[in-house]
Amino acid sequence: MTPTQLDVVTIGEAMAMFIAEQTGDLAAAERFTKRIAGAELNVAIGLARLGLQVGWVSRVGDDSFGRFTLQQLAKEAVDHRCVTVDTRYRTGFQLKSRVDDGSDPEVEYFRAGSAASHLSPDDFNASYFGHARHLHLSGVSAAISESSLALCKHAAKEMRAQGKTISFDPNLRPVLWRSEDEMRKQLNLLAEYADWVLPGEREGLILTGYRQPEAIADFYLDKGVRAVVIKTGSDGAWFKTADGDKGLVAPIRVDKVVDTVGAGDGFAVGLISALLEGKTLPQAILRGNRIGSLAIQVAGDSEGLPTRATLGDY
Repeated sequence: MTPTQLDVVTIGEAMAMFIAEQTGDLAAAERFTKRIAGAELNVAIGLARLGLQVGWVSRVGDDSFGRFTLQQLAKEAVDHRCVTVDTRYRTGFQLKSRVDDGSDPEVEYFRAGSAASHLSPDDFNASYFGHARHLHLSGVSAAISESSLALCKHAAKEMRAQGKTISFDPNLRPVLWRSEDEMRKQLNLLAEYADWVLPGEREGLILTGYRQPEAIADFYLDKGVRAVVIKTGSDGAWFKTADGDKGLVAPIRVDKVVDTVGAGDGFAVGLISALLEGKTLPQAILRGNRIGSLAIQVAGDSEGLPTRATLGDY
């Protein structure tokens, strides 16, 4: 494999997503639109739309959903040379209800035993990862299997040893873990490798036991993290750095919230892209708030992620 310089590399699972065309109970839906979904994949797509060179590492099945995933990656200019087509296991998929009132949509997952759940440290290509400036991880890829968690840890350890920056979004999926205690233990261990940790306020409470944003931030800063940004919903985002800088960055108000799924991924896209461009942390959070606000105004996980031209002056 010829080395290619990458701005960001990430690891995760892609699923085919079928979004109901009518609002209401998912059981009553008769027509669906096919899209692609996956937390880390959303981030990869968002960063690529902003002009960054992004690599995505995963496994897909040798099936129509796997081919669809690869086609979408090519369309979005996401490097997928380290995506393995696995002939033994299938690509997962999900069904998602359509909402237009800002409520959380109903989602049903069909991912158990998927090709991506068989990711392992064997999928770590040292040259590929070594040619990236930054690693982005989320708690989803860590949760889908013990072997995928091992890959995330191995990648984080190797990238940190090389002096690369790492971001971590806990993105909690309790149903995928054996217990909440195990989830808390493993994700907090993974967070220790990161430079930037990006929990939601509720996630911070679950992972640290603290309610106040500063206490949540201090929990991770004491473990060597450089900065913690806590997404506080309608209040915006609160941050604190290892240098003691802290503050609240106001949200971007929208007239109508359509679909909340993907807001956190959009926030990560804004923050990571801005920090890699050398912007200050408050500037990066503002961009994160902006892209998160765009994501929640449309149905779908990545449809609202902007290009550089449509992002505006953020």
